[in-house]
Amino acid sequence: MRLVVDLNRCQGYAQCAFLAPDVFALHGEESLVYNPQAEEGQRERLARAVAACPVQAILADGLDDVDEEPAEAGQETSHAR
Repeated sequence: MRLVVDLNRCQGYAQCAFLAPDVFALHGEESLVYNPQAEEGQRERLARAVAACPVQAILADGLDDVDEEPAEAGQETSHAR
């Protein structure tokens, strides 16, 4: 999974560091450091960190399907009649 943080937009709120400490960390009081190639096992934590950023400074490729659940067998997925 590839991450990009707009460090010009980041304000150092550190919500990402609290939610995904294996990927994000504060260096000093305001400087964010992160792993741009996060492991697949961090997917759920990363999705929460991206959503929690108050200034939407984090972009992550490959998180689109985190909250999607497969439709149950026999369940209609379309509401068109």
